[in-house]
Amino acid sequence: MTEDCRGLTVHTASFLHGKGPVFYTFMPWARENHKGSGANGARDRHRLVSTLWDHLVAMESPPGNGCQSSHKAAFPIQVTCGLLGRPHLLLGEYRGPAISFSEGGGKVWAALCGDESDIGIDVAGTDEFQREYPFHRVFHAQELQHALRLADGDLERASALLWSIKEAVAKALGCAFHLVDPRQITVYPSVGGDGGYTFPVGLSEKSLMRFPIAAGRSLWVRSLPQRKVWLSIALLTGRSPQAGTRLARGNLYWRKVDS
Repeated sequence: MTEDCRGLTVHTASFLHGKGPVFYTFMPWARENHKGSGANGARDRHRLVSTLWDHLVAMESPPGNGCQSSHKAAFPIQVTCGLLGRPHLLLGEYRGPAISFSEGGGKVWAALCGDESDIGIDVAGTDEFQREYPFHRVFHAQELQHALRLADGDLERASALLWSIKEAVAKALGCAFHLVDPRQITVYPSVGGDGGYTFPVGLSEKSLMRFPIAAGRSLWVRSLPQRKVWLSIALLTGRSPQAGTRLARGNLYWRKVDS
Protein backbone atom coordinates (compact mmCIF):
# COMPACT_ATOMS: atom_id res chain seq x y z
CA MET A 1 0.00 0.00 0.00
CA THR A 2 1.06 3.59 -0.68
CA GLU A 3 0.08 6.86 1.02
CA ASP A 4 -0.23 9.92 -1.23
CA CYS A 5 0.11 13.63 -0.51
CA ARG A 6 -3.65 13.86 0.16
CA GLY A 7 -3.24 11.53 3.14
CA LEU A 8 -5.11 8.69 1.44
CA THR A 9 -3.68 5.19 1.32
CA VAL A 10 -3.83 3.27 -1.96
CA HIS A 11 -4.20 -0.51 -1.68
CA THR A 12 -3.81 -3.13 -4.40
CA ALA A 13 -6.16 -6.05 -5.03
CA SER A 14 -4.38 -8.72 -7.06
CA PHE A 15 -6.22 -11.42 -8.97
CA LEU A 16 -5.19 -14.81 -10.29
CA HIS A 17 -3.54 -15.27 -13.68
CA GLY A 18 -2.05 -11.77 -13.62
CA LYS A 19 -5.36 -9.99 -14.28
CA GLY A 20 -5.88 -6.46 -13.05
CA PRO A 21 -4.61 -5.31 -10.65
CA VAL A 22 -7.27 -3.09 -9.13
CA PHE A 23 -6.31 -0.17 -6.91
CA TYR A 24 -8.63 1.05 -4.18
CA THR A 25 -8.74 3.66 -1.45
CA PHE A 26 -11.26 5.12 0.99
CA MET A 27 -12.00 8.10 3.19
CA PRO A 28 -14.38 8.74 6.11
CA TRP A 29 -18.00 8.92 5.04
CA ALA A 30 -19.95 12.01 6.10
CA ARG A 31 -23.69 11.52 6.68
CA GLU A 32 -24.54 14.67 4.73
CA ASN A 33 -22.85 13.07 1.70
CA HIS A 34 -25.28 10.13 1.78
CA LYS A 35 -25.18 8.17 -1.49
CA GLY A 36 -22.61 10.56 -2.87
CA SER A 37 -25.26 13.22 -3.55
CA GLY A 38 -24.51 16.92 -3.64
CA ALA A 39 -21.32 18.88 -4.14
CA ASN A 40 -19.56 17.33 -1.14
CA GLY A 41 -20.14 13.79 -2.38
CA ALA A 42 -18.95 14.66 -5.88
CA ARG A 43 -15.86 16.33 -4.44
CA ASP A 44 -15.04 13.27 -2.33
CA ARG A 45 -15.35 10.97 -5.34
CA HIS A 46 -13.17 13.24 -7.43
CA ARG A 47 -10.53 13.28 -4.70
CA LEU A 48 -10.55 9.49 -4.38
CA VAL A 49 -10.33 8.88 -8.12
CA SER A 50 -7.62 11.52 -8.56
CA THR A 51 -5.56 9.75 -5.91
CA LEU A 52 -5.94 6.40 -7.66
CA TRP A 53 -5.20 7.83 -11.11
CA ASP A 54 -2.08 9.62 -9.85
CA HIS A 55 -0.94 6.34 -8.29
CA LEU A 56 -1.41 4.45 -11.57
CA VAL A 57 0.39 7.12 -13.61
CA ALA A 58 3.29 7.15 -11.13
CA MET A 59 3.58 3.36 -11.36
CA GLU A 60 3.64 3.39 -15.16
CA SER A 61 6.02 6.36 -15.53
CA PRO A 62 9.79 6.44 -15.03
CA PRO A 63 10.68 8.35 -11.84
CA GLY A 64 11.59 12.00 -12.17
CA ASN A 65 10.25 12.61 -15.67
CA GLY A 66 7.41 14.94 -14.65
CA CYS A 67 4.82 12.75 -16.31
CA GLN A 68 2.20 13.30 -13.59
CA SER A 69 2.23 17.07 -14.06
CA SER A 70 1.93 16.79 -17.83
CA HIS A 71 -0.92 14.28 -17.51
CA LYS A 72 -2.86 16.60 -15.18
CA ALA A 73 -2.43 19.57 -17.50
CA ALA A 74 -3.26 17.72 -20.73
CA PHE A 75 -5.99 15.43 -19.38
CA PRO A 76 -8.04 17.05 -16.58
CA ILE A 77 -10.05 14.53 -14.57
CA GLN A 78 -13.84 14.38 -14.59
CA VAL A 79 -16.13 11.79 -13.03
CA THR A 80 -19.42 11.33 -14.88
CA CYS A 81 -22.29 8.86 -14.59
CA GLY A 82 -24.07 6.69 -17.18
CA LEU A 83 -27.80 6.08 -17.53
CA LEU A 84 -27.83 3.10 -15.15
CA GLY A 85 -25.45 4.65 -12.67
CA ARG A 86 -22.10 3.31 -13.90
CA PRO A 87 -19.41 5.92 -13.16
CA HIS A 88 -16.92 6.90 -15.86
CA LEU A 89 -13.50 8.49 -15.56
CA LEU A 90 -12.89 11.12 -18.24
CA LEU A 91 -9.37 12.37 -18.93
CA GLY A 92 -9.91 15.45 -21.03
CA GLU A 93 -11.91 14.12 -24.01
CA TYR A 94 -10.80 10.52 -23.43
CA ARG A 95 -12.40 7.79 -21.34
CA GLY A 96 -9.99 6.38 -18.77
CA PRO A 97 -9.83 3.06 -16.93
CA ALA A 98 -12.92 1.61 -15.27
CA ILE A 99 -13.82 3.01 -11.84
CA SER A 100 -16.37 2.10 -9.18
CA PHE A 101 -17.64 3.42 -5.84
CA SER A 102 -19.29 2.10 -2.69
CA GLU A 103 -20.30 3.37 0.73
CA GLY A 104 -20.15 1.23 3.85
CA GLY A 105 -18.45 0.75 7.18
CA GLY A 106 -18.44 4.50 7.76
CA LYS A 107 -16.36 5.11 4.64
CA VAL A 108 -16.72 5.93 0.97
CA TRP A 109 -14.63 3.62 -1.22
CA ALA A 110 -13.30 3.96 -4.75
CA ALA A 111 -11.58 1.51 -7.09
CA LEU A 112 -9.72 1.97 -10.38
CA CYS A 113 -8.64 -0.80 -12.73
CA GLY A 114 -5.01 -1.16 -13.78
CA ASP A 115 -5.90 -2.67 -17.17
CA GLU A 116 -8.81 -2.52 -19.65
CA SER A 117 -11.15 -4.74 -17.63
CA ASP A 118 -14.46 -3.63 -16.13
CA ILE A 119 -14.74 -3.53 -12.34
CA GLY A 120 -17.18 -3.11 -9.48
CA ILE A 121 -16.59 -2.49 -5.77
CA ASP A 122 -19.03 -3.07 -2.93
CA VAL A 123 -18.97 -3.05 0.86
CA ALA A 124 -21.63 -4.87 2.90
CA GLY A 125 -21.99 -5.11 6.68
CA THR A 126 -23.50 -7.77 8.90
CA ASP A 127 -25.99 -5.25 10.30
CA GLU A 128 -27.81 -5.33 6.94
CA PHE A 129 -28.80 -8.97 7.51
CA GLN A 130 -29.82 -9.08 11.18
CA ARG A 131 -33.59 -8.96 10.60
CA GLU A 132 -35.78 -11.55 8.94
CA TYR A 133 -34.20 -11.72 5.51
CA PRO A 134 -35.37 -13.67 2.41
CA PHE A 135 -32.05 -15.48 1.98
CA HIS A 136 -33.52 -18.02 -0.47
CA ARG A 137 -34.52 -15.21 -2.84
CA VAL A 138 -30.98 -13.89 -3.31
CA PHE A 139 -28.59 -16.77 -2.53
CA HIS A 140 -28.26 -20.30 -3.90
CA ALA A 141 -28.10 -22.99 -1.22
CA GLN A 142 -24.64 -24.22 -2.28
CA GLU A 143 -23.03 -20.78 -2.28
CA LEU A 144 -24.54 -19.94 1.10
CA GLN A 145 -23.19 -23.18 2.58
CA HIS A 146 -19.69 -22.37 1.31
CA ALA A 147 -19.91 -18.80 2.65
CA LEU A 148 -21.01 -20.15 6.03
CA ARG A 149 -17.87 -22.28 6.20
CA LEU A 150 -15.73 -19.22 5.49
CA ALA A 151 -17.65 -17.20 8.11
CA ASP A 152 -17.39 -19.85 10.85
CA GLY A 153 -21.12 -20.51 10.69
CA ASP A 154 -22.14 -16.86 11.18
CA LEU A 155 -25.18 -16.40 8.91
CA GLU A 156 -25.11 -12.59 8.96
CA ARG A 157 -21.41 -12.49 8.10
CA ALA A 158 -21.81 -15.11 5.36
CA SER A 159 -24.72 -13.15 3.89
CA ALA A 160 -22.74 -9.90 3.91
CA LEU A 161 -19.91 -11.66 2.06
CA LEU A 162 -22.20 -13.07 -0.63
CA TRP A 163 -24.13 -9.83 -1.06
CA SER A 164 -20.96 -7.77 -1.49
CA ILE A 165 -19.76 -10.23 -4.16
CA LYS A 166 -23.01 -10.14 -6.12
CA GLU A 167 -23.36 -6.36 -5.85
CA ALA A 168 -19.77 -5.88 -7.03
CA VAL A 169 -20.46 -8.15 -10.03
CA ALA A 170 -23.63 -6.23 -10.91
CA LYS A 171 -21.63 -2.99 -10.81
CA ALA A 172 -18.95 -4.49 -13.07
CA LEU A 173 -21.73 -5.31 -15.55
CA GLY A 174 -22.72 -1.64 -15.39
CA CYS A 175 -26.29 -2.01 -14.19
CA ALA A 176 -26.24 -2.74 -10.43
CA PHE A 177 -29.41 -4.75 -9.77
CA HIS A 178 -31.56 -2.79 -12.22
CA LEU A 179 -31.24 -5.43 -14.96
CA VAL A 180 -29.86 -8.51 -13.25
CA ASP A 181 -31.28 -10.57 -10.37
CA PRO A 182 -28.99 -11.69 -7.53
CA ARG A 183 -29.81 -15.35 -8.20
CA GLN A 184 -28.69 -14.93 -11.83
CA ILE A 185 -25.19 -14.54 -10.37
CA THR A 186 -23.59 -17.73 -9.02
CA VAL A 187 -20.63 -17.57 -6.64
CA TYR A 188 -18.40 -20.65 -6.82
CA PRO A 189 -16.07 -21.91 -4.05
CA SER A 190 -13.11 -19.65 -3.39
CA VAL A 191 -9.55 -20.31 -4.47
CA GLY A 192 -6.35 -19.05 -2.84
CA GLY A 193 -6.02 -17.21 0.43
CA ASP A 194 -3.47 -14.52 1.31
CA GLY A 195 -5.66 -12.61 3.78
CA GLY A 196 -8.77 -12.78 1.61
CA TYR A 197 -10.66 -14.93 -0.85
CA THR A 198 -10.85 -15.04 -4.64
CA PHE A 199 -14.12 -16.31 -6.12
CA PRO A 200 -14.88 -17.39 -9.67
CA VAL A 201 -18.35 -16.17 -10.59
CA GLY A 202 -20.81 -17.33 -13.26
CA LEU A 203 -23.81 -15.70 -14.93
CA SER A 204 -27.05 -17.41 -15.88
CA GLU A 205 -28.04 -17.89 -19.53
CA LYS A 206 -30.73 -15.25 -19.10
CA SER A 207 -28.26 -12.66 -17.85
CA LEU A 208 -25.78 -13.51 -20.63
CA MET A 209 -28.53 -12.93 -23.19
CA ARG A 210 -29.15 -9.55 -21.60
CA PHE A 211 -25.42 -8.78 -21.38
CA PRO A 212 -23.76 -10.36 -24.45
CA ILE A 213 -20.69 -8.21 -23.76
CA ALA A 214 -19.95 -10.54 -20.83
CA ALA A 215 -19.85 -13.66 -23.02
CA GLY A 216 -16.36 -15.14 -23.27
CA ARG A 217 -15.05 -12.94 -20.47
CA SER A 218 -14.22 -14.38 -17.05
CA LEU A 219 -15.53 -12.95 -13.79
CA TRP A 220 -13.47 -12.97 -10.60
CA VAL A 221 -14.14 -11.36 -7.24
CA ARG A 222 -11.56 -10.60 -4.57
CA SER A 223 -13.14 -10.36 -1.09
CA LEU A 224 -11.39 -8.96 1.97
CA PRO A 225 -12.68 -8.81 5.57
CA GLN A 226 -12.75 -5.26 6.97
CA ARG A 227 -13.78 -5.47 10.63
CA LYS A 228 -17.60 -5.66 10.55
CA VAL A 229 -17.91 -5.43 6.77
CA TRP A 230 -16.78 -7.30 3.67
CA LEU A 231 -15.05 -5.49 0.83
CA SER A 232 -15.46 -7.16 -2.56
CA ILE A 233 -13.96 -6.11 -5.90
CA ALA A 234 -15.23 -7.73 -9.10
CA LEU A 235 -13.11 -7.96 -12.25
CA LEU A 236 -14.76 -8.67 -15.61
CA THR A 237 -11.66 -9.45 -17.65
CA GLY A 238 -11.00 -7.53 -20.84
CA ARG A 239 -13.18 -4.65 -21.95
CA SER A 240 -16.01 -4.75 -24.45
CA PRO A 241 -15.14 -3.19 -27.84
CA GLN A 242 -15.72 0.55 -27.89
CA ALA A 243 -15.79 2.94 -30.77
CA GLY A 244 -13.43 5.87 -30.87
CA THR A 245 -9.77 6.69 -31.04
CA ARG A 246 -7.51 4.71 -28.71
CA LEU A 247 -4.73 6.75 -27.12
CA ALA A 248 -1.62 5.20 -25.58
CA ARG A 249 0.82 6.83 -23.16
CA GLY A 250 3.43 4.34 -22.04
CA ASN A 251 1.45 1.36 -20.76
CA LEU A 252 -1.70 3.44 -20.19
CA TYR A 253 -4.54 3.27 -22.70
CA TRP A 254 -7.81 5.14 -22.98
CA ARG A 255 -10.34 5.97 -25.67
CA LYS A 256 -11.70 9.19 -27.06
CA VAL A 257 -15.30 9.82 -26.08
CA ASP A 258 -17.64 9.97 -29.07
CA SER A 259 -19.15 13.39 -29.56
